[in-house]
Amino acid sequence: MIHAAIYENKKKECTGFKLSGHAEYAEYGQDIVCAAVSVLVINTINAIECFTDDSFSLSSKEDSGTISCQFKDTPLQETQLLLRTMILGLSNMADDKNYAEYIDLTFEEV
Repeated sequence: MIHAAIYENKKKECTGFKLSGHAEYAEYGQDIVCAAVSVLVINTINAIECFTDDSFSLSSKEDSGTISCQFKDTPLQETQLLLRTMILGLSNMADDKNYAEYIDLTFEEV
């Protein structure tokens, strides 16, 4: 199962996230759930890096399927929009009866 934690401040602004685990929906290389989550997360990180001025720290471990992103300051509006788009995609997967057992999405106040 993929565990996705979204970190939010008191204003419900995303300040970072951490995903870990593997969906195990299918064999390695055939897992559409892992592929979808990876595309959502990596594209969001790339978009933030290319299109915004926000600074963040990033760490990942491929073997455990862990990726963690933490912003130095509260992200700007453009970054919040990109993050909300990623969260929307993850939420839709977590709420879908076909994929809900493969992704656990939580929100944590920090």
